[in-house]
Amino acid sequence: MGLIEAFLKSDHHAIKLLMRDHREVDALFLEYEKADNVTHKMSLVSRICQSLTVHADIEERILYPAARAVLGQNDQDLLDEAYVEHATLKGLIIRLDGLRHSDPLFKGYVSVLKEYVQHHVKEEERDFFPKLEKAGLNLEQLGLRMMDLKERSMALLKSEPQQTGVVNAPALPALPLEERSQQVMRES
Repeated sequence: MGLIEAFLKSDHHAIKLLMRDHREVDALFLEYEKADNVTHKMSLVSRICQSLTVHADIEERILYPAARAVLGQNDQDLLDEAYVEHATLKGLIIRLDGLRHSDPLFKGYVSVLKEYVQHHVKEEERDFFPKLEKAGLNLEQLGLRMMDLKERSMALLKSEPQQTGVVNAPALPALPLEERSQQVMRES
């Protein structure tokens, strides 16, 4: 999305909303890398994990099923790959949940999580979003639904008990990957 096009879209446009999430998580990873305080680092990793959990949830529950309904047969592989990438990211987040900074694989999990996120974002913004723009979806309406679900999901995660000194990355309820990936949503 070019600079001019980004300004022409409302704040609740689905792609603009997701790209804003991408930049926020990227900023959190950068802040994590610069942080000296272990407590602050743990808080940042918890925020990264929670943000990614909610981001994946709104994509899987709203955007991807809507995209599956309108994208051509040749583009279905993009969605299948996105679901598998989300499953991998969620697996890393599950591994991080409850870890301490001193745990042997902590830094490795965070590093691989960042690499996976960067890969997923690059493909999504370069390949998937342009196809969505051309597919005729009402991205303003989808964005409103995504914002509503994001608020509810963040509230649910924040209501979970938080432990001190460990990563807090509770999961959201979801169908198994194979079922999620085949959902198709018709715009109403």
